[in-house]
Amino acid sequence: MENNKVLLGMSGGVDSSVSALLLKEKGYEVIGTTLELFAGSSCCNVNTYLDAKKVCNSIGIPHFTYNYKEAFKKHVIDDFINCYANCKTPNPCIECNKYMKFGFMFEKAKELGCKYVATGHYAKTEYNEKYQRWVLKKSNAGKKDQSYVLWNIPKNLIEFILFPLADFEDKEQIREIARNKNLKVANKPDSEDICFIPDGNYKKFLENNSNIKPKRGNIVNSKGKILGQHTGLYNYTIGQRKGLGISYHVPLFVLGFHKEKNEVIVGEEKELYKKEITVTDINLLLIDEITQAIEVDVKTRYSSKVAKAMLTQSKDKIKVVFKEPQRAITPGQSAVFYIDDIVLGGGKITIDP
Repeated sequence: MENNKVLLGMSGGVDSSVSALLLKEKGYEVIGTTLELFAGSSCCNVNTYLDAKKVCNSIGIPHFTYNYKEAFKKHVIDDFINCYANCKTPNPCIECNKYMKFGFMFEKAKELGCKYVATGHYAKTEYNEKYQRWVLKKSNAGKKDQSYVLWNIPKNLIEFILFPLADFEDKEQIREIARNKNLKVANKPDSEDICFIPDGNYKKFLENNSNIKPKRGNIVNSKGKILGQHTGLYNYTIGQRKGLGISYHVPLFVLGFHKEKNEVIVGEEKELYKKEITVTDINLLLIDEITQAIEVDVKTRYSSKVAKAMLTQSKDKIKVVFKEPQRAITPGQSAVFYIDDIVLGGGKITIDP
């Protein structure tokens, strides 16, 4: 008999709870699990565990919790801190997906004899005849599609990943299923913040959990002219306009940083636009290597629209040349490449020419 056991990551929210229900209805042998990642986080607290366990009990599947706090600190929190220490803006969900949900959780699935892992992400996996391989695709959820934060998962796992919510178009459909099945989490609000910073104050988190402390320095324009003082490089993000504390005859925006000089660089809005970027830490899912220039759609932030661009690869770097200049591209964020609705791959924006 074919192995249909699946380990489902459960956060205690409505998405993963309905995922458990849908998988069971499709005949999978479902095991729910909640990973302990960071004490006090929005997806790792007593209520989280209890909600997940109650859902599992109500639909008749087992539920286990596993402690991965040490691994989470190493792969997610330390990376988050290191990015800010080096004037980059991280997306910790991407690291968590790579190392925790589709790394350590997949290892645990194998230990438990499961063939598959599943999560409540809005994304899709399927076998593609044209490319002769399993592919990661956008879901049908439009703006809620989460394929952007999944580009860094190991490609050899794609055929063993299930996304039960792939074909739903909106969150209200998920909540309606939960209500009809009397799941207590049906109206539980979504968590929008970084899970380990539930109050949203990342600056306080950095100050309390790292050597990053307020350190005053100069705010300069792109020609090096001093215009004011800043309170610490980590307090600013590229594209920021408010809170600079300087007056000027035109609006000024944060363009970037000079770490060695402890400077925040500002300029006019037109200086925020870039036509080219370089991407490293590449993970290609659809092909093994870009051997010739290829036109794709690119997203440079989770909430941004896709933009047309040409990609060329040189060893471990990809050069991205946009058809139209893009605003406020930020080192540390991910550039994710799409061909139609298939994720070609992605990488980290590390060089800002």
